[in-house]
Amino acid sequence: MTSAKKTGIFLLSLGLVFVLARSTACQQKAAETAAAPQPQKPSNEFPGTVKTALGKYLYLPTAQGFDIVLQGFNAASLIGKDIRVKGELLLDKPSIFRADTVDVKDASGAYSNVFTRTQDLTIEDFIDVKAREAYPVLVITGVNKPEEWEYKGKGKVYGKLQEATVKEGGLDKAVTYIVLTDDKGKEIGKIIVDKVSEFSQYYLKKLRLFDKFWFYLNVKDSVDKKIRPRTKELFHADVLFAGLF
Repeated sequence: MTSAKKTGIFLLSLGLVFVLARSTACQQKAAETAAAPQPQKPSNEFPGTVKTALGKYLYLPTAQGFDIVLQGFNAASLIGKDIRVKGELLLDKPSIFRADTVDVKDASGAYSNVFTRTQDLTIEDFIDVKAREAYPVLVITGVNKPEEWEYKGKGKVYGKLQEATVKEGGLDKAVTYIVLTDDKGKEIGKIIVDKVSEFSQYYLKKLRLFDKFWFYLNVKDSVDKKIRPRTKELFHADVLFAGLF
């Protein structure tokens, strides 16, 4: 066999090896791509049993991370029922799922519609994670240090919600407090809660297994300095949000 023929056969064999290697690599890449997890579109339907609901807000364990909003509907009427929710996740409020329809499952397994959205979604009491960053921590160390909360406007505290009954004008009056304690559990003082937003009330029900929360407050008037040492009541506030962080 001449040198030219040998060279031709070698080049032909090398070409076949290259083609086969390239084909195998392409097949491996295609297989890897098929096996790799592909990005999923957010689901627009959730079935499940309603565990918590208040006002227009509803929580399903099968929709973890989302708070479902039924605009213009009493969601609490669905507690304990098996439902199917269809709607849309809001891009500007990633934790909010807008319900467009809700169907309830009966004993036979059939679904019947109980809610169809007819109103635009309004959730003015919703405070997202980014907005919460504007609330500074109020470091409160005693009843005689009003500078720690006065003129702050807004802030957040870590404490426990407590219901109590006090005397006012000889009559019993129900009061809600946020009780603040130090690192050893000793009570520092109590914030008088005038108002709790619906979204906050819903979140407190949703997190019912916990007893202490971060409360985001609209700070209002201080309690008279002559009364504070006796009652440990510090100031009035509205709760705008309550959560674990």
